[in-house]
Amino acid sequence: MRLRRPLPVPLLVVLAAAALLATTAAAPAPPDDDRVVDLQAHRGGSVLSVESSLQSFGTALDLGVHTLELDVQITADGHAVVTHDRRTSDEVCTDTAPVAPGDPQFPYVGKYVKDLTLDRIRTMDCGSVRRPAYPAQTLSPGARMLELHEVFALARDRGADDVRFNVETKVEAAAPAETAPREQFVQVVADEVRRAGVVERTSVQSFDLAALDRMREVAPELDRVLLMNESFLELGQPGRSPWLNGLDADDLGADPATALVAAARTVDASAVSPVHGTPQSAGTTAPGYTPFTTAATVRAAHDAGLAVIPWTVNDVPTMDALLDLGVDGIITDAPDRARWVFERRGLPLPSPRPAG
Repeated sequence: MRLRRPLPVPLLVVLAAAALLATTAAAPAPPDDDRVVDLQAHRGGSVLSVESSLQSFGTALDLGVHTLELDVQITADGHAVVTHDRRTSDEVCTDTAPVAPGDPQFPYVGKYVKDLTLDRIRTMDCGSVRRPAYPAQTLSPGARMLELHEVFALARDRGADDVRFNVETKVEAAAPAETAPREQFVQVVADEVRRAGVVERTSVQSFDLAALDRMREVAPELDRVLLMNESFLELGQPGRSPWLNGLDADDLGADPATALVAAARTVDASAVSPVHGTPQSAGTTAPGYTPFTTAATVRAAHDAGLAVIPWTVNDVPTMDALLDLGVDGIITDAPDRARWVFERRGLPLPSPRPAG
């Protein structure tokens, strides 16, 4: 399943969807809506299990998802590890012991991943702490931070040959000294994907347009996806956003949808992945909520042949509203909830891939 849309969505469909989104509670699409919508488990499904762990990705495969979504940082010795945070966080990991007695870098929690070698990273227990936002997470005591190739191997061992991977390169464009160099990020990820033989099933996403531009040069065969939110786009603000590869959003378009799509097209992206709205932890029914993924976003992207896959969508009303707009995928911390929504709407469900 490639991400790029072969044909634009008809304008009438998008306009009708816009009217639906304007309602407080969007009505489900007719039960004969059998288009394939990409269900992506964010960090494996953070609502259910400690994030970015073999348990979380395994649980997602147990349930059945189309895509495992994950973040990558690069260690001091050049390994791709699966973690969202550029600085190791006590919300996810705890120290156990130094890699060697008297190691001056110990404790490791609180250090930048780019400054720690893999052997130091792997001493930390990243399965015994629940994120405060997800108190029902199932723990995985003693779990070590994964390497990217271990996620690929998990899917292979499950026989999940149709499951895709959406790998985010966590280049920090606004503070580049806090992550590995962009060029190293791109090369290491491209090498890992090729080595695992999953090029056709992998997309690389980033907020950093320059990283996607570099990926286009290094591995043009990989799908590229531009992540975005309002604050990184900096539309209507003076100067250029550090996330847009030297471009000024105001030169790209007069509105967020146009600017986002124009930026994505500069790197031949196959999809855009905008935040669903703000606050991103809320949803359509919350007071003061403002959608960022709108009918205009879907129309502009589809007219350009790009898929639209908003993040991170965890509540049912927002899932329904976005599906009514005709989005092509949903990134969620709650894949079980998304499956329930998909089933209720008559959308095709991905097959479970249980162990054994």
